[in-house]
Amino acid sequence: MPGISGRQIAAARALADISQKDLASRARIPLDDLLRLEAYGAALLPDDKHTEAIRNALESFGAVFVPEGHGLGAGVRLKFSRQDVRQISRLESEGGPARDDDVP
Repeated sequence: MPGISGRQIAAARALADISQKDLASRARIPLDDLLRLEAYGAALLPDDKHTEAIRNALESFGAVFVPEGHGLGAGVRLKFSRQDVRQISRLESEGGPARDDDVP
């Protein structure tokens, strides 16, 4: 997986409308660690368990990290809106057999 930057984390949080406290809670990391990682700015973050946990948490809220390439810088976009994520979560918790998603 390509690295991510503190700016990408902050941008993904803003797009998904998630507070730093909520993201730290979802990623199961201390809030101070999230604040420190976001403070890295445009520098790529070291690959560690916190970075992976943050990426996974943001992806669960619909964030998609776009790697640098084709003359463009790295970025982030939303796969789902926050309302879509809530609806998906509600539907997935209703029970019944789990099926593969056909969403790319």
